Formats: sequence, C-alpha cells, structure tokens
Amino acid sequence: MFLADCHTHSKCSPDSNAPMLQMAQKAYEYGLNTLCLTDHCDLLSLEGERVLDYDWTPVRQERKGMLDAFGARLDLPLGIEFGMAHLYPEAADKILREPGLDFVIGSCHNMDEKDGGRDFFMLSYDTLADCYQALDNYFASMLKMAAGPHYDVVGHVIYPLRYMNGPYDTPSLDRYRDQIREILRLAIQSGRGIEINTWKGQTLAQWIPLLKDYKELGGEIITVGSDAHAPEPLGRGIKEAYSIMADCGFRYVAVYHERKPDMIRLR
Repeated sequence: MFLADCHTHSKCSPDSNAPMLQMAQKAYEYGLNTLCLTDHCDLLSLEGERVLDYDWTPVRQERKGMLDAFGARLDLPLGIEFGMAHLYPEAADKILREPGLDFVIGSCHNMDEKDGGRDFFMLSYDTLADCYQALDNYFASMLKMAAGPHYDVVGHVIYPLRYMNGPYDTPSLDRYRDQIREILRLAIQSGRGIEINTWKGQTLAQWIPLLKDYKELGGEIITVGSDAHAPEPLGRGIKEAYSIMADCGFRYVAVYHERKPDMIRLR
C-alpha cells in the first residue's frame, strides 16, 4: 500500500528537535513511501511579531544528510508550511524562490495583526465565546490566504479546534460553512488542493463534512499529513484518512513534486 506523509516537521521548525535523518529513518522503518518535511515559515511569530525573511540554510544542511542516507530508499520532496503569506506578498514571493522547492502548505496560524497577531496555540479558550471570536478571525484570514498564490494546498482548515478543549461543547463549524466552502472553491478554481491533517491520528472523523463539500464542489487534489514533530508519530492516521477519502468518493491521494501534484491511486 502506498503511504505518503506530507505534513511533518524537523528541528528546522522552532517547535521540533528532531533531525531530518531521524525522521527519514523512522519513515523507512514504518514503510512510508514518501516523507515530506514541511518545516515552519510564518510571517508572524508566536507572539505576533513580523518575520519577513527565511533562512533556508539549515534546511539545506539537514536535507543533505537525509538525502545521502535515504534518498535512494524514500521519496523526499522539499516542502514548507507557509503561514500568513497573504499579509506580505512580496516577502512571500522572495521566500518561495528557493530552488528545488516541491510543496507549499498554506496555513493560517495567527490572529490578524489588528487583533494582536498571536498564534492560536497561545490564546486562552476559557469560554465558547472565546472560541468563536478566534474562529471568526481564523476563517476571515484563511479566505484571504486561499485567494492568493502562495500555496499548493490549504493547510489544516480545522486547525484552531485542536486547542479548544474547555468546559463546553466543541465549537460548531456550521456557522462557517459558507466561508469554508468559499475557501475550498478558491483552491479548486486556482488548480490547488487541500490537506487532511490527521494531527498524529487524532483528527479524522472531523474531516468528513469538509470532504463531502470539497467533493460536491469538484475538488480532487488532497494530500494527507500527520503533522508529526517527532519520529514516533509519523504516519499516524494516514491509512484511516485514505479510507475516509475513499468513502467520500475520492480515488487518488496527491504527492507534490516541483509544485505539481502527482495523483496516486488509493486502492
């Protein structure tokens, strides 16, 4: 069975300590065919400060060791998870000129600058009202991101929900369905795709309503990633995500090379 984990992080992300070589070793042990390291580049920091450049040097150095050891045994596209690119298009253009770049996940990790710009991970979700205030901001930003050119797939559309675990019911995305459908439509219209982010196997069923809308709108391009920041969780939820995709009528999973999707049959 073909298995691709297309959303993972190494020590080149500020929230991981894992060498790329260790990530590749574990991916090989787990029987993955493709491992795409998509280390973070966010134009706003965790606290909301502007970061308008990116140093590719550590990525190149880490990749060399990984490719020397596993380049003949694994497909190892060069990826990046690019956050808040819509805020500063000229900076985004410059960063994405890196030679050999294969894959760009477009993400929104931060509140809008006018609301402080902090990462959703840093916020407090004491009440359901706090949750909806953050989600209002999130989907407004994601609409702007999806209308721009700086991504290949829309990353983890349901991202903030993972942090909303207070003494209340899980916030409903029903009130955002029109916005989500417009995000999906924008991606489809521009020839781009979406990802299923399993969050190390913890978010699976939550994707079903979104996948049904994506299918109805004519979407076809889907990547799948675990969002692993360490070797052990690599690949978690990938097989289950494939099964959900098939149940929703999709027949292919995408893997990107040279910013173009290769469509691999699920079964």
